[in-house]
Amino acid sequence: MRLSNSNIQTIAFDADDTLWRNEDIFVHAQDEFINLLLPYHEEAYIRFHLGGVQVKNLEHFGYGIKGFTLSMIETAIELTEGRISGSEIHEIIQLAKCMLASPVELLPNVKQVLTDLKGSYRLLVITKGDLLDQESKLAKSGIADYFDAIEIVSDKTSDAYQQILQRHHVASKHFLMVGNSLKSDILPVLDLGAKALHIPYHSTWDHEKVADDTLLLYPQLETLSDIAQLLDWLNVSTTVNRKAI
Repeated sequence: MRLSNSNIQTIAFDADDTLWRNEDIFVHAQDEFINLLLPYHEEAYIRFHLGGVQVKNLEHFGYGIKGFTLSMIETAIELTEGRISGSEIHEIIQLAKCMLASPVELLPNVKQVLTDLKGSYRLLVITKGDLLDQESKLAKSGIADYFDAIEIVSDKTSDAYQQILQRHHVASKHFLMVGNSLKSDILPVLDLGAKALHIPYHSTWDHEKVADDTLLLYPQLETLSDIAQLLDWLNVSTTVNRKAI
């Protein structure tokens, strides 16, 4: 179903895997971790167990590299029945430091899209995860100045989005969210009666996936294949300043 875009004044972007690459870093680290534990268990079992520990620990450690690292350490202790060595734990910690030090690689067309939108719409970043890590990535990205506000939350729920809209005095009918995660970026926003555009990334954490029968409840869901299509979707005109609407 084609969404109406004529009333949009504020556009918010997810950060990880919408503005820059992120999941690839986790996938690589997970593969390295699995290689470390292969002397103890088969790959599929290690991967399955780590995934379960990650989800279980979200309520304790939240999203991000630090929580992921603690889940790797817990998984290593459990799957080796305490036989994991101090040097192997150190390898996991070094793996985490490499993740945190990874350069920020913008996805194609991101800077051009932000350049074209800046000044015509109020632009926000709404991202979840570890505060220090997300702030660091934004600083390294070189695109922070395009945004009017940055929101880093522990989780993306309808209540969290509602609080953000209220804080910035944005009516839901004037709001558009753009992101790669149906679970975190799209469905909670649609539940508020606002608009959201899904731009899939090539890799998605299982925890962020949504069942097909759930998606049937959202006939207004719309997907773009690339962030550059956002400009066509909006029919961007540089002569219109939507902040003044």
